[in-house]
Amino acid sequence: AVAELGGKGGGGRPDLAQGGGKDASRAEAAIAAVEKLLEEGK
Repeated sequence: AVAELGGKGGGGRPDLAQGGGKDASRAEAAIAAVEKLLEEGK
């Protein structure tokens, strides 16, 4: 989903992950991508 924001950075640990991007105007696309992954059970 981070790619949806135009970024490639991220990190985390087994119980927590985070990522970021430089284009905040694409935040809605990133949220939609995460929602889709959750619906698919991934």
